[in-house]
Amino acid sequence: MELRQLEAFAAVMSTGSVTAAGRVLGRSQPAVTRLVQELEAEIGYPLFSRNGPRVSPTEQAFLLFEDVEHALQSLQQIRRRAKEIEHGVKRPLHLLATSALAAGLIPAALARLEASGNDAAASQIHLRSASPERVAHGVLTGSAQLGVTSLPLEHRGLQVHWIAEAPCVAVLPAGDPLATRDVVPLAALAQRRLITMANPYRLLGRLDDAFAAVSTADEAAARQFLKTNSSVNAMAAVRARLGVSVLEPVTALGLPLDGLAVRALDTHIPFLFGVVSQQTSPFTPAMDALCNALADAAAALLPGFVLHDASRHAELLLQHALPMPAKPAGAHPFPEQEEESPQ
Repeated sequence: MELRQLEAFAAVMSTGSVTAAGRVLGRSQPAVTRLVQELEAEIGYPLFSRNGPRVSPTEQAFLLFEDVEHALQSLQQIRRRAKEIEHGVKRPLHLLATSALAAGLIPAALARLEASGNDAAASQIHLRSASPERVAHGVLTGSAQLGVTSLPLEHRGLQVHWIAEAPCVAVLPAGDPLATRDVVPLAALAQRRLITMANPYRLLGRLDDAFAAVSTADEAAARQFLKTNSSVNAMAAVRARLGVSVLEPVTALGLPLDGLAVRALDTHIPFLFGVVSQQTSPFTPAMDALCNALADAAAALLPGFVLHDASRHAELLLQHALPMPAKPAGAHPFPEQEEESPQ
């Protein structure tokens, strides 16, 4: 395979047509067509079905595109780094985080570094968001130096620096009758349409167990769901009054939306997340400073925040396989927010 062939394929996939791909690449339409055909001959199967001037990606094209896109991004990064070395620019700090943590926590941590005058704040920061699985993969392969993601994080080759725990929260439309309460009963939410996360191997499993403990079998069977892969999507759906949600607290508190009320729950459903790096790569002072700033920012943002040693990873997963008992009556996990208006 040649780089030009992969670039032509990726351009057609991204732009949707050979003509547009040619404009992006600065090549003629016949040249782009020839490069794609050469790639198809090389790999032995068609990447596009053709209907006159229109082309449609095949199923194999979508499967291949993910890896081609990653390879091209890596090559672009090498080109950028070569230029930086030529001009004496330090290596940027590449961060990869889940969308919730990238939006709700990392900006606050970077702002803390900036305010403190730490040298790490002067570093070039490249921040990308991805699924938890992609975060782990990116750190393992070296495309990111630091990863911030939810548990589990038990991958060979990853160094876990710390693990954080904070209670999930109820997210309600402003003006909802339950929003008048400081602490919302989980059982009351079980009667409503729930907007929740789709990944069963992360937070959703703990949510399912918690709701099962406060619902009858008939209630569970009749429950309506709207599932999504993003906390921001869930919050927007709640604001549109499509239902209520129980979410990780980082997005709900770190990226508040008008028209929503965020409240504590009477049942402790933990959200667990941590910071990882590649085990065999050096942990630079800039990485260490950012790692500490992330912990400080999380402690300031999240009521009930607890910082655990990384060695407790397996124990925490086992401990929180089922929801913990409800907090004692009168306990208020949001003491500093009692007098605040709904977010």
